[in-house]
Amino acid sequence: MKILLTGANGYIGRRLLPLLVEAGHAVTCLVRDPRRFELPERLREQVQVVQGDLLQPETLAALPLDIDAAYYLVHSMSGHDLDFFRAEQQSAQNFTDYLDRTTARQVIYLSGIANDKALSAHLRSRKSVEKVLRKAQRAQLTVLRASIIIGSGSASFEIIRDLVEKLPVMITPRWLNSRCQPIGVRDVMHYLLAVLDNPDCLNETFDIGGPDVLTYKQMLEGLAKERGYRRYILTVPVLTPRLSSWWLFLVTRTTFSLAQSLVESLRNDTVVSTRRSIEQVLRHQCMTYAEALALAFSRIEQNEVISSWSDAVSSGVMEQNYMDFVQIPQNGMLTDRQTLPFRRPPEEVLQNVWRIGGQRGWYKVDWLWRLRGLMDKAVGGVGLRRGRRSPTDLRAGDPLDFWRVLVADRAGRRLLLYAEMKLPGEAWLQFRILPNADGTHTLEQLAAFRPRGLAGRLYWYSLVPFHAVIFKGMVENIVQYEAAVPLAAPAR
Repeated sequence: MKILLTGANGYIGRRLLPLLVEAGHAVTCLVRDPRRFELPERLREQVQVVQGDLLQPETLAALPLDIDAAYYLVHSMSGHDLDFFRAEQQSAQNFTDYLDRTTARQVIYLSGIANDKALSAHLRSRKSVEKVLRKAQRAQLTVLRASIIIGSGSASFEIIRDLVEKLPVMITPRWLNSRCQPIGVRDVMHYLLAVLDNPDCLNETFDIGGPDVLTYKQMLEGLAKERGYRRYILTVPVLTPRLSSWWLFLVTRTTFSLAQSLVESLRNDTVVSTRRSIEQVLRHQCMTYAEALALAFSRIEQNEVISSWSDAVSSGVMEQNYMDFVQIPQNGMLTDRQTLPFRRPPEEVLQNVWRIGGQRGWYKVDWLWRLRGLMDKAVGGVGLRRGRRSPTDLRAGDPLDFWRVLVADRAGRRLLLYAEMKLPGEAWLQFRILPNADGTHTLEQLAAFRPRGLAGRLYWYSLVPFHAVIFKGMVENIVQYEAAVPLAAPAR
């Protein structure tokens, strides 16, 4: 079949794409910026990438019209106002208008369980999107409504993990008593594939969930049990939604806008409805919550995290255009350039560059990097706790603590990062390994800053004394660090 996949760069889309290709389908991926969509070599023969924005219908002209089905995996968790609601509806309407010009027989939409009467703004928006997609003249709609999705890299899993691993004692909001029906991401993938071209699933809406109905408190306790931790959880009625959002934002690696959206939605029960069950159409045994947790941690331990919630989440600093910064500007820049020749195999040094951040740290005075992350978090930035998708692998678009990977070119031995922290300007950090005439190599580290007005210049020059210690020490430690040693904090 010929399939159109929207949201291909998101958490679910990244996982669904290879499964569609393995099933023999020809897939067209709609992405806003192809530069941040890294397509594995093994998929390229059966995948076409088309650039377009669903909020700008004129950009959809290059999409194929001879498709059989489409996946609509587009939604946002970062908006809270009427403009966000309207944008979601307009995006769905533009997509529906496109579908009406195609030969598509089916459109599949992954939504959220919305069975309560008083729904959060985001769940109301999901239901409204369903109504818009249902108006397609030819393509028949299949809706899968999921509760909390558990998988390595999922927002829900990472937030629960952060809370449990960081807080031995938790004073929590009363929404922890809300009920949900968590489902493993592997089971979500199964359903997304199983409903495709299935006549029994056309014009149908199904709730999907695992076998366990749990409160969020029980989910925290379940993860603590999985990890062998003893945790004490006290729920209190005095934390307002805004205070709850700040609590999640400060304790976990989520953004504040995502924390707000989650808190608002977590007040709703998201339990599978007793109406027509998907089990009547598709016989499938979903994993329990404990099994989904075990599988997620297994993937993390094996460095097999395929996608992360932060892959598709903007910090608000660069919005969606961060790949416009893949070249460091030449004018109006303040820079710190450090170089160090070395004789060891360049791949060993490159391996150290590729493992920067996350658990390994930044190779020099990590406590200062952590302090900078705390300061950023305190003013509403992303902070240092996002970590990285994999301890050994980097690709364009990956979050890396409070940076975003713009270029990860192992063959060219170049890594370029762009700062997503709150700054009075724009900052880049680049690493390159350059060959020397005598057969040796040089590690070049370039920190570049484009200040915004006087505040930006004062910011840079106030940090110059620290740069002399940090940047010089980073280069030395990257070159000298023993690449074969397991992940751990490097010697200072």
